[in-house]
Amino acid sequence: MKSGFVNIFGQPNAGKSTLLNALIGEKMAIVSPRVQTTRHRIKVFLNDPGNYQIVLSDTPGIIEPKYKLHETMMQAVQSALEDADLALLLVDITTDWQQTDDIFSRLRLKVPAIVVLNKIDAVGKDKIESAIQFFQAKKYCKQVIPVSALQKKHLDILLAAILPYIPDGMPFYSEEDMSDLPMRFFVGEMIREKIYATCEEEIPYQTAVVVNEYTEKEQLVKIQADIIVSRESQKAIILGERGSRIKEIGTLARTDIEAFIGRKVFLELFVKVRPNWRDNERQLKEYGYR
Repeated sequence: MKSGFVNIFGQPNAGKSTLLNALIGEKMAIVSPRVQTTRHRIKVFLNDPGNYQIVLSDTPGIIEPKYKLHETMMQAVQSALEDADLALLLVDITTDWQQTDDIFSRLRLKVPAIVVLNKIDAVGKDKIESAIQFFQAKKYCKQVIPVSALQKKHLDILLAAILPYIPDGMPFYSEEDMSDLPMRFFVGEMIREKIYATCEEEIPYQTAVVVNEYTEKEQLVKIQADIIVSRESQKAIILGERGSRIKEIGTLARTDIEAFIGRKVFLELFVKVRPNWRDNERQLKEYGYR
């Protein structure tokens, strides 16, 4: 039996959440074309009972912090660096490799690293080969695996490359579980994903979601959540004309939540203004970012 921690690192929009979901076979982390969608370290379990348990961690994209919220995101990255048995360094093959290499070189990795070249479906064979040669020459790189997380291409090759780095040991978590995070967390993330999908410009980056109630009743699950914004003008945008946008957010989120938990859901959303919450230590802790 093998059991260990494999943590995924990379720049924003490299496809870390998509890769995590593809490896697990379930949508456990929200995805969006926008950068900085992932704000937390999300641990999920890839179980093959009797053979292995791989604790996979999705981490926020590596950025220079501008707010205390960003600082907490980078603290999540740091904590993931400290407990990994193996690091997956995810590269968007369509972007600047030198910039990515500069970031990976500063990570001060203490464990072996596999460089995973993502989005190979978007480039030709010559570019893939060039990227392999580029990263193979780096000191932090033990191996290079090209994949397409979106198309689930070469994931079997990646898993085969991961397993030799996983130490022998008993599972850290129940093999029936898929994560150590509570259901409220995933509900909040699904609501936040729909804000990213329906709102433009900076609005998604200035919102947080707090799930205040998650009650399992006989016929359905009752959920009440607050959408936190920084200004009254943002509240108006989230609500939309005559409540049209928040209704759309609620409808889309409810559909995903019902599919995730396999039960009918009654979802109630409110919008609250909390000025400068992204730089407020107390509010960040209250909203689950500490």
